[in-house]
Amino acid sequence: MAELPRERVEVSAPFTYCGMDCFGPFIVKRARKELKRYGLLFTCLSSRAVHIEMIEDLSTDSFINALRCFISLRGAVRKLQCDHGTNFVGAKNEFAKSLKEIDTNALEIFLTERQCEFVFNAPSASHAGGVWERQIRTVRNVLNATLALCPGRLDDASLRTLFYEAMAIVNSRPLTVDGINDPNSLEPLTPNHLIMMKSDVALPPPGKFVKQDVYATKRWRRVQYLIEQFWSRWKKEYLLNIAARQKWHIPRRNLQVNDVVIIKDDMLPRGQWQLGRVVETSEGSDGLVRRVKLQLGERKQNQRSKPTVIERPIQKLVVLIENE
Repeated sequence: MAELPRERVEVSAPFTYCGMDCFGPFIVKRARKELKRYGLLFTCLSSRAVHIEMIEDLSTDSFINALRCFISLRGAVRKLQCDHGTNFVGAKNEFAKSLKEIDTNALEIFLTERQCEFVFNAPSASHAGGVWERQIRTVRNVLNATLALCPGRLDDASLRTLFYEAMAIVNSRPLTVDGINDPNSLEPLTPNHLIMMKSDVALPPPGKFVKQDVYATKRWRRVQYLIEQFWSRWKKEYLLNIAARQKWHIPRRNLQVNDVVIIKDDMLPRGQWQLGRVVETSEGSDGLVRRVKLQLGERKQNQRSKPTVIERPIQKLVVLIENE
């Protein structure tokens, strides 16, 4: 297992280096129609704070609008890490295309240094985004269970409020639990301390929120009851999920160019094995190879087609023939 990325351990302003991904869908109601909505989660790589925006669909336009809302609230972002989602790739291409329209060299250099840099994981390497996948899993699982209490009873405004309330709860979690049971220890540090510079926690609105509020006409009470359920479940699940790294402690031989490997692909039919030859390796800062480019040779109608080059993490490969 690789060491933590440099962005995780260096001092930087909150949300300067972020990871992001989408989750959902969630069902909302508009008049008599039921519509799908999604959540877009950003997590700061240094402070471990999260920010959640609601998006209408998984298109590039919706993502760019949500990204601009995030930047307007949290400030400039230097680097965004994500998977190869079509909306993320489309946004990168849109920004690159717009940047070419600038004629002034000085302005182009300024925007190149200030714009978001998109860093994509290798395809089929979801474990490489564990820093934000872990956050999404805890938030998504509890949100799904919470929204199951009132299916089809939320509108867009209520769902957005629920996302923001859940964001505040997640950002109030302690970053370390070493001295949490010691009455003489200092107050544990939370992401809210770093992004808001306040030690006081925002109190919930006054009143007692009961299950009957789910069916009431006052939608704000409905949201507050749901967020109470979110808090009680997320608190228990978060504390149980804190654990040390459990795998990939033993180093293995680096893959080399011309190694022949079997590619693990769950979508292949039974009895078929996809082979590839390593044509390029990518070493990390510690000299270990964790992602490679492979050349595939597919046969179509007994004629060899043009070789295809793909990128895969080493966890999806089994070495068949080593290059000596």
